Amino acid sequence: MWTAEQWKDFEILDASGGERLERWSRFTLIRPDPQVIWQTEKKNPLWNRPNACYHRSAKGGGEWEFFDLPKQWQVHYRHLTFHLKPFSFKHTGLFPEQAVNWDWFSELIKKAGRPVRILNLFAYTGGATLAAAAAGASVTHVDASKGMVSWAKENAAASGLSDAPIRYLVDDCGKFVEREIRRDNSYDGIIMDPPSYGRGPKGEIWKLEDAVYPFIERTALLLSKRPLFFLINSYTTGLQPAVLSYMLNTAVKKDHPGTVTADEIGLPVTETGLFLPCGAAGRFVGA
Repeated sequence: MWTAEQWKDFEILDASGGERLERWSRFTLIRPDPQVIWQTEKKNPLWNRPNACYHRSAKGGGEWEFFDLPKQWQVHYRHLTFHLKPFSFKHTGLFPEQAVNWDWFSELIKKAGRPVRILNLFAYTGGATLAAAAAGASVTHVDASKGMVSWAKENAAASGLSDAPIRYLVDDCGKFVEREIRRDNSYDGIIMDPPSYGRGPKGEIWKLEDAVYPFIERTALLLSKRPLFFLINSYTTGLQPAVLSYMLNTAVKKDHPGTVTADEIGLPVTETGLFLPCGAAGRFVGA
């Protein structure tokens, strides 16, 4: 398992009974997690006095219960700063487990010894975008949500990266990729974090199991002649590391020499010393 262990402003304090007790800077949240199917004694006193708790509904969805939480606050990872706020379906605007991938591709970018162009698809609030830009790359950031793209710009400003070479686009990722293919554009690194299900700006439907493999095949056409990497993340339980590996080997490596690895990604749990699975990632590195 690839684990994000360098956080100082984030910590999973404990996990039990379908819930995670988390510290985000100086605030404590309780959020549901379907992976946490074990039941252990909740010894940490913060279980009883969180700043906020997200309650799942038996009918689907859920809602936040607030005790003492600001509408927005910040966390820091290395030299990056992120604005957080509780919003739709338990989220805060950041997936801390992705830091293990940020560190990985940042080193590749720094060691490349040449200008590097990165394409970040389904780019959300910009964690990967900012990590790549801070490492010295120029980045094209694409997400279908105008609100998420605006949030990413706020994070860039908070991180001192307002003037970094980042191009922000509100667009359907599939349509953007097709236009870039027609334009004969290319990128040295590609990052994609596709949702299980989603809609584009004009109602385009995205269903991961049906769309992801042909999408990887099409996106691989945008890799440069000297590709640095291709990264795909998955939170969908059906896409295990082996599946990500097979897709990268058959859709990317067949035309680009390099190596493919895939594994679960996770976060340490302070109370138990174990690691909580948080999805999987597949990595292609060019030869």
